[in-house]
Amino acid sequence: MILIAGLAIIGQAQPPTQPVTDKLDEFLSVTARLNKFNGVALVAKDGEILLHKGYGWRDAQRRVMHDENSIFQIGSVTKQFTSVIILYLEEQGKLSVQDNLSKYIPGYPNGDKITIRHLLTHTSGIFNYTNDNAFMATEAVNPIAAEKLIAVFKDKPLDFEPGSQYRYSNSGYILLGYIIEKVSGKPYEQMVRELIFRPLQMRNSGFDFKALRSHGKSTGYFVLSNDTMPAPIVDSSVSYAAGSIYSTAADLYKWHQSLFTEKLLRKSSLQKAFTPFRNKYGYGWVIDSIENKRVIMHNGGIFGFTSDMWRAPADSVCIILLSNKPDELGTITRNLFSIIYGKPYAIPVERKAIKLPESILRQYIGEYELSSTFKIVITLEDGQLKGQPTGQGKFDLFAEREDFFFVKFVDAQLKFIRGADGKVEQFILQQGGGSQPAKKIK
Repeated sequence: MILIAGLAIIGQAQPPTQPVTDKLDEFLSVTARLNKFNGVALVAKDGEILLHKGYGWRDAQRRVMHDENSIFQIGSVTKQFTSVIILYLEEQGKLSVQDNLSKYIPGYPNGDKITIRHLLTHTSGIFNYTNDNAFMATEAVNPIAAEKLIAVFKDKPLDFEPGSQYRYSNSGYILLGYIIEKVSGKPYEQMVRELIFRPLQMRNSGFDFKALRSHGKSTGYFVLSNDTMPAPIVDSSVSYAAGSIYSTAADLYKWHQSLFTEKLLRKSSLQKAFTPFRNKYGYGWVIDSIENKRVIMHNGGIFGFTSDMWRAPADSVCIILLSNKPDELGTITRNLFSIIYGKPYAIPVERKAIKLPESILRQYIGEYELSSTFKIVITLEDGQLKGQPTGQGKFDLFAEREDFFFVKFVDAQLKFIRGADGKVEQFILQQGGGSQPAKKIK
């Protein structure tokens, strides 16, 4: 739901004699000082917590700093909890992942072709409701009944034939939550509490973040720099089984530890969850390898919050990053992973902005299209170039050189491209290690 993620700025790796915990803390301290991370980090290896620390503001207005007890919405990290409940019900003989959706929601379009497994692995072809920008901009903060939420995407045409492709769809996990309720006869949230939170003593985890009254509750921000833009809270009924959980790093570490046991599920069931189907995605987890280590991971993004949880089971490595602003956590996590394993890593360095004359800045003004439903409007206000994505607030753009700008509050760059006539035709948004073109349409 958050537009901008970014690229790390390569710095110098630190001396190998420096203790690992000091390296981790130094890296995160610099990253936080440059406003590229604001939250709580927990890093563990071989059952030992190497670092568990807060960085930056829990509540900027009240000047409250993060500590280990800060509570965050974790967004799509919720999906792994949903998948475990589904697998628990399968172990109980109450459903099978091969069951058709129509068995649980009669009359659902194409429900005789879509299986629970398709929903778990994002291969159902069902439209992703969070791509409905109008719905997310106007309705995401309001309570909604599950049936009405399903109606938002139910009658949309399939993106592809079920099972034939992968396309991330939060809608599939909404349906999984609905199935859990139908099969168990209990609310989804109650099932997670009874089967996971209580047995694991995850006392600071829950669902209705809007109603949470706790000193540890973090304020979520769209922008957190010289200016702040608090984010509205997505209602838990809207994010539901796709992304409604709030938690702490300590609670998520308990979750990580439980996955080495059979306290929740048989190992054979967990193995199914950790087996990639398409696009390296299993049941609520992404399965990949880094530095020849098998890594099981997932990230999350919801208004004002980002999260990352990576596990390398062979060495009981766990990296948890929870942020209350739109940070590019994947780049940070990769560097922390490199530090743990003694590999080269990159400490961010501060970028220097230059002043361009307004005559040049005016050439970038316009509306740029990244997709049919997502655009960025570039304006010039009091000599400052600004960008405003669809459904989001404005952010400042700083020139590193002519035609190349960066954003300070996250790692993101815009490279403007000119045509043969010298006029700006598009820009390339560089984010998350990739590039995306945006054509100028106005």
